[in-house]
Amino acid sequence: MEIAFQSDIGRRRSQNQDRVAQYTDKNGHQLVVIADGIGGNLSGDVAAEMTVKRLGHRFKMDSPENPLEAIRWFAREVQIINDQILKKSKEKLIYQGMGTTMVAAIAFEKTLVVANIGDSRGYLLHQDTLTQVTIDHSLVNELVKSGDITEDEALKLPQSNIITRAIGISPDARIEVNRFEFNPGDQLLMCSDGLFKTVEKSTMVKILDQEISLKAKCTQLVELANEAGGPDNITVLIGKNDDDQEG
Repeated sequence: MEIAFQSDIGRRRSQNQDRVAQYTDKNGHQLVVIADGIGGNLSGDVAAEMTVKRLGHRFKMDSPENPLEAIRWFAREVQIINDQILKKSKEKLIYQGMGTTMVAAIAFEKTLVVANIGDSRGYLLHQDTLTQVTIDHSLVNELVKSGDITEDEALKLPQSNIITRAIGISPDARIEVNRFEFNPGDQLLMCSDGLFKTVEKSTMVKILDQEISLKAKCTQLVELANEAGGPDNITVLIGKNDDDQEG
């Protein structure tokens, strides 16, 4: 999988609490992860940093061999990280209440295992169709699911930043983990809410469809989010299945 990513502070924040990284294990499989820190100006970045680095460290040391193992691996490792963040939050007053969202994926030959908690998102582009493959753990998404509001209305509500699950907030870190077909030419788009709350899905598709580098696509998406006001940190990661071989 070819990968590019970019993170930006945005226009209205004094600090970038997003973290993003890519790791490769001994078998050549890749892990990509974005964490969006929450819980105060001085601690969300600590929780995000811990999540990304420790998940990456564990992946390089003891990674799953196949998609089924990966589903169990994500659940186990994220729970361990959750426990570690809860423990650290008791060390200093400044760490109290810190937590983070997370979206992560492990790429196997023709399968992508995607995990998320909170409202950082993952999308898959297959034959010009962009599908969200994560579930937002947010107050407004609960209202969307119940039919009280539409998806477009959800993005405009002031409560759109209230999340219902995160790492480091409660003893039980309940993540969503699913596997998807990942065919040659398909693209994975992962992002923090600073992107999808400012850039329309149709615009994302147009940029992903361009015959330009993945790095240039990331740059364009970040620029569009900033042009729309850049109210939050913006982090974008694009992965493309560049395996043209059959088998």
